[in-house]
Amino acid sequence: MILNKLKWELRDSVTLMRIFIGWHFLYEGIVKMYNPDWTSFGYLASAQGPLKPLFLALTNPSIIAWVDILNMAALILVGLTLILGFFEKLGAFVGIGLLALYYLAHPSFPWLTQVNVEGSYWFINKNLIELVACMVIYQYPTANYFGLGRIFNKNKTEKL
Repeated sequence: MILNKLKWELRDSVTLMRIFIGWHFLYEGIVKMYNPDWTSFGYLASAQGPLKPLFLALTNPSIIAWVDILNMAALILVGLTLILGFFEKLGAFVGIGLLALYYLAHPSFPWLTQVNVEGSYWFINKNLIELVACMVIYQYPTANYFGLGRIFNKNKTEKL
């Protein structure tokens, strides 16, 4: 059949997932960067769960601007590394960290009123799903197959 002729492989799927997740991170970082009114204050101030005191501390007026800049920079870094396929393991690792923080700020626990989230979930939400996808990207890098890693690592044999 047609699918047999295409010979779609796992690395193709992971590569596509890497690029799509990279686009999501890059888009979020750029949108925040070009919106002069954006701040993470509201998201952090409404944090719930066991790490609420940590997230509330980040809303301190003396550091919130740095928190915003670091968040935007990390989003853009993850996006570029995953889209371009260069330092993708670093990008996936930073993405895992960011997504873990986003999840922990607003965990999808059924006993918590969901604030600043898109929908009502029980334990699993899109941040946690994307976090697991970043774990797959970290464990199964595809830059030597499709990305700048292929250009800069010509001497390495492909392990995929």
